Amino acid sequence: MKANTLRNIFWIFLLTASCPWSAGAAQQSGDSSPKPAAAAAQQPARPAEPTLRLTLDDALIRARQNSPQFQAALAEAQIAHEDTKQAKDALLPAITYDNQILYTQGNGTGSVRYIANNAVHEYISQGNVHEVLSVAGIYDVRRASAGAALARARAEIASRGLVVTVVQSYFGALAEQSKANLAQKADDEGERFLKLTQNLERGGEVAHSDVVKAELQAQERRRQLREALLALLNARLDLAVLLFPDFSDRFALADELHASIPLPTLGEVQQQASNDNPDIRAALASVEQAKADVDVERAAYLPSLGLDYFYGIDAAQFATNGIFDNRLVPNLGSSAAASLNIPIWNWGATQSRVKQAQIRRAQSARELSFTQRKLLAEIQSLYNEAETALDELAGLQRSADLAAESLKLTTLRYKGGEAAVLEVVDAQTTAAMAANAYEDGAVRYRVALANVQTLTGVMSTR
Repeated sequence: MKANTLRNIFWIFLLTASCPWSAGAAQQSGDSSPKPAAAAAQQPARPAEPTLRLTLDDALIRARQNSPQFQAALAEAQIAHEDTKQAKDALLPAITYDNQILYTQGNGTGSVRYIANNAVHEYISQGNVHEVLSVAGIYDVRRASAGAALARARAEIASRGLVVTVVQSYFGALAEQSKANLAQKADDEGERFLKLTQNLERGGEVAHSDVVKAELQAQERRRQLREALLALLNARLDLAVLLFPDFSDRFALADELHASIPLPTLGEVQQQASNDNPDIRAALASVEQAKADVDVERAAYLPSLGLDYFYGIDAAQFATNGIFDNRLVPNLGSSAAASLNIPIWNWGATQSRVKQAQIRRAQSARELSFTQRKLLAEIQSLYNEAETALDELAGLQRSADLAAESLKLTTLRYKGGEAAVLEVVDAQTTAAMAANAYEDGAVRYRVALANVQTLTGVMSTR
């Protein structure tokens, strides 16, 4: 079977049968060979599934919904929020309703044999308002609030990190799709050049060595096409894992890899990063939490006041009124109690806990200082990376255009007998490398821009 026929069958099988999401790629590449009728007849008739068109914004929304790491960070933030509510509620009086029935052995006179209880039959049914006043409770609220702020900042860090991952996967898949199309075009060019050398050999215009070299080049182009299709498949599968809970590959990417996205100025990046950087907010919240920890532990040195108010029944009859000396008396009543707890000695346990909290506070302050220095370095590094990628992108595009033009002119010169076969092969290789480098450069800029946006929080997709 001819090499061209094998290539067509391979392309159609891989893109149509295995990868239905790229059914239009073969048409874009210029390969319009029809599928064999016998093979088409063997396929069962079924309605075509709709293909979902995804923009980068759609991909980010889906990734946030399906990322276990991001959802775990959100859950931690929600749990921390509930911790703050619980700490605040602990400062308020608590109301309970207690019910007890106490049966005690009597002594035959109507009194109890054991003085622990007040009567042979004692019924307790009363509400209790309980309040504890302590400095530790106030500091608990501060600690919980700082913990909630820390959890929110960590959720934001997870969100921005997920953006970089999705951007890299999304535009990486677009680049691999473009590379597959370029590999198809290069394969077509290799086949056409092989046929050209064969025709020229039959006319006695070139040596057989030219045909051998052209065939080697065609074989290399076929291998590169297979590798490009495999890379495209893997890139789409990786993206599908990020975006879909049911692992669907019926999607098309709607954004343009080479769309013009401006880079903000360094001053704008520095201003936005200083105002809204989650790493700094997380470090500050960690310091505040550590300070509150020290205050909570120190509060154990101070007394606490407990207040209780009771209203209800505590009587020998389960009734609102009872009989005493043949007259009706009310059983409903109230009582109050106050207790002052003064800590005296616990063998230095409180002092040890305070020292632990102070050590954690000092470490949090060191981490905050390091985070601030790291942010300044990352602003410079990531911005320079994005600026360099943007500057090189125009040169890569120019190189790809020049390489394609050089291949065209060198092929024409070869047809006219003015160029050697090695010049054509070298021009083909240069054109393929330049085109792939242009795609890689576009992905590099997109990822670099996303990294800059992790510092500023301003996500620009268009």
